[in-house]
Amino acid sequence: MEYQEIYRRWCTDAYFDKNTRAELISLAGDEAEIKDRFYKQLEFGTGGLRGVIGAGTNRMNVYTVRQATQGLANYVVKCDGQKKGVAIAWDSRLMSPEFALEAALCLNANGIVTYSFDSLRPTPELSFAVRALGCTAGIVITASHNPREYNGYKVYWEDGAQITPPHDINILCEVRKVTSFSMVRTMEKEAAVAAGLYRVIGSEIDDAYMAELKSLSIHPEVIREMAKDITIVYTPLHGTGNLPVRRVLKELGFEKVHVVKEQELPDGTFPTVAYPNPESPAAFELALKLAAEVDADIVLATDPDADRLGVYCKDTKGGNASEVSGVSGYTAFTGNMSGMLIAEYILRERKAMGTMPEKPALVETIVTTDMAKAVAKAYGVTLIEVLTGFKYIGEQIRIFEERGTYDYVFGLEESYGCLAGTYARDKDACVAVMMLCEVASWYKKKGMTLWDAMMEMYEVYGFYREGLETLTLKGAEGAGKIQGLMDEARKNPPKELVSYKVAAVRDYKAGTRTDLTTGKVEGTNLPASNVIYYELEDARGTFAENENVSAVKRVGGVRESDAAWCCIRPSGTEPKIKFYFGVRESDLERANRRLAELKEALMGMFS
Repeated sequence: MEYQEIYRRWCTDAYFDKNTRAELISLAGDEAEIKDRFYKQLEFGTGGLRGVIGAGTNRMNVYTVRQATQGLANYVVKCDGQKKGVAIAWDSRLMSPEFALEAALCLNANGIVTYSFDSLRPTPELSFAVRALGCTAGIVITASHNPREYNGYKVYWEDGAQITPPHDINILCEVRKVTSFSMVRTMEKEAAVAAGLYRVIGSEIDDAYMAELKSLSIHPEVIREMAKDITIVYTPLHGTGNLPVRRVLKELGFEKVHVVKEQELPDGTFPTVAYPNPESPAAFELALKLAAEVDADIVLATDPDADRLGVYCKDTKGGNASEVSGVSGYTAFTGNMSGMLIAEYILRERKAMGTMPEKPALVETIVTTDMAKAVAKAYGVTLIEVLTGFKYIGEQIRIFEERGTYDYVFGLEESYGCLAGTYARDKDACVAVMMLCEVASWYKKKGMTLWDAMMEMYEVYGFYREGLETLTLKGAEGAGKIQGLMDEARKNPPKELVSYKVAAVRDYKAGTRTDLTTGKVEGTNLPASNVIYYELEDARGTFAENENVSAVKRVGGVRESDAAWCCIRPSGTEPKIKFYFGVRESDLERANRRLAELKEALMGMFS
């Protein structure tokens, strides 16, 4: 059926409410917009839905949410999970409560019990709730850190992690079978409540979740000692983090926590930020102004669903501080940097206290800093690499428990997400805030800032620096360009980038690693994914190995450290192609310079 025909049906069919029809009728004559809204069905990927809010088959609306939920319901019924039920949470975005209700009522109409929070909650608390309530699955309505016009729908399975094989593929197949809105079931909320199908989650889950967070503190005595000395600025960026983050910090004993008033309350229009992403310096404008007023040691921001954490810290030396809206004296941390500070603190202190588990493991994604490999080696911890996406880290926790192979200690990804503990199976900014504030307290007691601590780590393990660039290519034409760029990266890898020799190519779609010098081909031992990774060797031969940094070699299927690397992959949730890259050098200035050179060379090839 042509998109124009589908558009006309949406404009006239009484199945669609009058506001939806009016919105579409107002687009008459705008062929580009009509095509973009109707040229395809909003794709239910391996994690769920994400898209712009609006009317149309290629938009997030109650109809596409119901359609996707019917597919999920069919799979839950096949798995005989009706009585165990589905937990549902939502964030502060526009239409989040409405989408959550529609999902619940569709599940209820299929005889499936649902447990819905009474108000917005962080995504990691949904992950916790799935296991705490013994549910078959979970849904969270969120578009994470995307711009305000977006919303999304993520699905979790009974282990509390986002769906992975075989459930992701099986659910996707069921969703694709729902080809007509006439196949979608729903019911009235009053009837669902009366039937005992629609249930509300009470405060007991909040309390249990909070208890799990606080149990992970390693040195609560240090927090109590430094509670009056360390000053924290925090912003939830109009999202879900406000209550849980403030609660855990207060209950641990932190006394000087200043919240950005203008960004304290939930608001899906995000009136103070164009892009509610803690990776963006612009998102910190108000927080840094407050930090300057109160002389903060650490400045923290969580994204709308509170699974990502952005960080600035006081830079007393000023050598690496950046200026944001006239405020200077604070240094930005990448997700790799803050994650590694937490990781090393946990490994170091647990080893010192004798509380390290018998078979400890650190888990990271393939685009996360190679410093994790060096730190893991230094503490005798196994390093496991997984595909991009925190769901694969969550999956490893389940595998460790089922097989008894390793004991999960910490997991991190470069995109500002990490998880300490196994109470949840997704990244959690609430625990990241808690742990990083404890780390900051520990170092302040020693007269050091977090930046001092980071420099100390660089001196020990090597100066690892990483970057990310994205190209946004929207619509059907953009999707074709993205595929063309991936084909080019796969078929015609460069021989060198700057002075880095391309030593090997990992094609995760084919599941192969090809050594470009010897021609040897071996497996990646990871699931198929549309990702290309270049291992780079420094042709200069000038890097001086630190005694704690292992030589370039492969151990247990994981390459311990490269002089540099690049990775290319299309986004799974946005019309973007992403370019990741990293270097390792012997000092910070050279690392920053070489990273900039590598970025320029890489983007010059594929832009």
